[in-house]
Amino acid sequence: MKINRLLEITLILLNKKSVTAQELAERFNVSTRTIYRDVDELSSAGVPVFTNKGSGGGISLLEDFAISKAMLSEHERDSVLLALKTLQATKYPEIDAILEKIGAVFKKAAAADWVHIDFTPWGSGPNEENKFLNIKKAILETKIVAFDYINADGILSRREMEPMQLDFKGQAWYVWGYCKTRRDFRTFRISRIRNLTVTEESFKRRAPQSVKEEEPAAPPPKTVTLKLRFQPENLYRVYDDYDQDRIIRNEDGTYDVTMTVPEDDWVYGYIMSFGNYVEVLEPPHIREIIRQKMVQTLKFYT
Repeated sequence: MKINRLLEITLILLNKKSVTAQELAERFNVSTRTIYRDVDELSSAGVPVFTNKGSGGGISLLEDFAISKAMLSEHERDSVLLALKTLQATKYPEIDAILEKIGAVFKKAAAADWVHIDFTPWGSGPNEENKFLNIKKAILETKIVAFDYINADGILSRREMEPMQLDFKGQAWYVWGYCKTRRDFRTFRISRIRNLTVTEESFKRRAPQSVKEEEPAAPPPKTVTLKLRFQPENLYRVYDDYDQDRIIRNEDGTYDVTMTVPEDDWVYGYIMSFGNYVEVLEPPHIREIIRQKMVQTLKFYT
């Protein structure tokens, strides 16, 4: 549709200083004459678009032009807000100010209040000491960073890195790039980075390769099938964690759940997090492990 082409041309011009009519014609599979008619229509609609002829010329927007709220539908505005809210939930710096501006542009004082997202753990965010913003700056300016890092084995080391990308996964921020110390690509969890500095040394981006996490490789954990019995006082957590078809109600008001999970320290801590509101029915060796851990814990209070 023509209106979609006009909008996309505007967005292209917002992201590029200049583009030729021929480039736009090839992109939209129309003639250059059609593109020039589109430019005239955009100009008539108040979009400050202009053309420069001759070598190095092209179609451009006035430098200070910003997209109008009228160019986005209400549904599109809500989608933009949802995306920003999701990024806000990761504790990404500067998003609060951006959301405030977006709300003003959309002419709704509470435009950003229809959704609230928070899936980060309690505690400090990833940007203490401006780590996050400094890494972002280093990526955009292709500057080498240096920092102290402690891995999952508790080993502290000093690293130099060519940062290439910020990733958010598993409720945590990571940075990946080329570790000059290890001479290989690595992924580092930002919360484990300390004393980060952005150096004045520039780097040239390397071709991406397989990225190794800066953690020891562990074999896939073995799994175990658990049968747990929950007291009714913890029914809300049972419904939080399990599908209804997995939950069996007993005549005495307790609830049984059977599940298969990796057997590691996480599952022991998970079971113990229910305190005296859960009993491991099967398998026997998990019952014994939980009993021993409770005996050890009890020593702190006797």
